[in-house]
Amino acid sequence: MASTPAATSRGIPAWPKDALRVSFGIIWLIDAILKWLPGFRSGYMGMIMGEAQGQPGWLHWWFSFWVNLQHSEVAFFAYMVASLETLIAVALIAGFARKITYISAATFSLLIWATAEGFGGPYTSGSADIGTGVIYAVVFAGLLALSAYAGPARYSADYYLEQKVSWWWRLAEVRRPVHDQSATAAPVVTAGSAAIPAPVPDPRTAEPPAGAPATGAFPQTAGPAGPAGPAGPAGPAGPAGPAASDGQVLTGPRSA
Repeated sequence: MASTPAATSRGIPAWPKDALRVSFGIIWLIDAILKWLPGFRSGYMGMIMGEAQGQPGWLHWWFSFWVNLQHSEVAFFAYMVASLETLIAVALIAGFARKITYISAATFSLLIWATAEGFGGPYTSGSADIGTGVIYAVVFAGLLALSAYAGPARYSADYYLEQKVSWWWRLAEVRRPVHDQSATAAPVVTAGSAAIPAPVPDPRTAEPPAGAPATGAFPQTAGPAGPAGPAGPAGPAGPAGPAASDGQVLTGPRSA
């Protein structure tokens, strides 16, 4: 039998959404590899401080908080960012804990956009874009919505973990998946259903076997002989009566 592509319960093919997830994971993996290079650690603090320049006055407290928090432990925060991006990339490619991954990665992307990318600003006459972090967050929100609509992902680690761990769907799915029942299940006989008896031939329409004498539909009762039916069994003959004057012999009454 030819194999058919896996499909979700709503009839949507499984591979397009899985291909989108894996492709996005590869992009994150490339970005994570760049974060492990020495150049990222050496320029990490300068990048954040540079984004704080030119921001509106009501945002100075926000950037001052992050600069003061990370200034004494620059290497630690640089490695933490590289590790988080690596974990997100691996989870996307493998399809591991997808709901938690999408929500956490969207939050992390917004945090990067609000600090290292300076909200995509400052927005002056020379501004060209709003930054990539917010776009990444929108993509993760789209993956989360697609997961809620399309159901379990056939090509993911979550698909197999959900079969082994009963509560794993809480980490992987937006709503509890409904597994399709087998279409070839045997019919179930309920208590109210009874077996249909075999039809019994009507004795009035049944034909006698070949060679058997024809009989009526119902046995006849004993009674006076008549032309309508066969006579009943004859009793023993009584003694002969006296001869009549015309030469006939009178017979006695027959027993019933």
